[in-house]
Order: sequence, then C-alpha cells, then structure tokens
Amino acid sequence: MNIAGGPSPEPLRARVIVLAGPSGSGKTSLSTRTGIRSLSLDHFYKDDTAPDMPRYPSGLIDWDDPASWWAEEAFEALVEICRTGSAQVPLYDIPSNRRTAVRTWALDEGEKVFIAEGIFASQLVGRLRDAGVLADALCIARSPLRNMWFRLLRDLGEGRKAAHVLLWRGVVLATKEPALLRQWQADGCRPVHSLDEAAQVLHTLAT
Repeated sequence: MNIAGGPSPEPLRARVIVLAGPSGSGKTSLSTRTGIRSLSLDHFYKDDTAPDMPRYPSGLIDWDDPASWWAEEAFEALVEICRTGSAQVPLYDIPSNRRTAVRTWALDEGEKVFIAEGIFASQLVGRLRDAGVLADALCIARSPLRNMWFRLLRDLGEGRKAAHVLLWRGVVLATKEPALLRQWQADGCRPVHSLDEAAQVLHTLAT
C-alpha cells in the first residue's frame, strides 16, 4: 500500500471530504444533517503529557496550535479508510486530555464518501489530493461571534474545561478566526457561508 507516495493503483473503497472550520461552527452536526458519516480528527490530539505540547505564556496548553495533534496518524488513517474501508483510530477524551482506547472505524456497505472534520483538517488537503483520495475540501465561514456562542454552549454542556478557561479561549479564538479562514482557503478549502450551503454541497458530493 502506497500511503506516503502518489495515488495507489488499487481501486478506492471511498473518498474523503475534508471539512474545516472553527470550533463551534457546526461541523459535527452536518454529519447528522446529511447522513454522511464523519470522523472527527479531534481524536488525533496528543495527550496533555506530551513533552512538546504548545503552550500560552500563562502555561495553559494551546489546543488550537497544530502542534497539539498527530497529523501523520490522521493522514494515514484517512488513506487507509479510503482504500480498504476501515482503519484503527484513537478514542480521545477531551475532559481528561488523553486517549482512552483504540477502535475500528469502518464504512458501511455502499458508502462511497465520508467526512473528516476538524480545526486542523485543512493541513491534510494537499496530501490527500496527491494520494488520490480527496473528494472535496470545504471550510465553514460563519460569524466569529455566532461560533463563539455555540462553542461556549457546547463546551459548558459537555464539561470540556473550566468555565473561565472556556470564556477566555472563546475570545481568543474569535479574534483568530479571520486569519484561520484565510489559511484554510490557502490550504485548498473552498468556503461555505452557512450550514444550509454546506449541507447542499455535501449532499451533491454524496449523490
């Protein structure tokens, strides 16, 4: 199997749709809305005990820095799924900041596309295209304030971090989003400006 090099001569089982966007922008809900299976790349975060974790001057881990996740592992898993229909992927627990298990992520019979979503997903677009497994690449471009509100509601409800950390992180992320959107587009993602628009594009790709 030729993961690191160019497209494989083997027939593909499926292709992957990369979906980038800010935390809280609705990436995960699109899977339920469209019926297209989604693999969250958040499961490829590093444990908080990793010695090379990026940190803010305050000492808090910067979970929005690409150095906080295993990009190579994510890439290899996506290619494996596209070529064989399944792969072993980690199960990450966000409140405890660590991997808790390894599971088999497998496509159902007849599934020809699936979503890979995450804030770092755009980093894989070029390599997935070179590997011949990319169906499309999108990024959600909604209002930063809207994303901040929905992100806060989600994170408080799931108990992801302490409330003061979530509020502080929300403000930081909102100020970074315009630059992130430009970066995602530079990486090869095309913007969609609402979940309705994103759902329409995903439905077209699936059919």
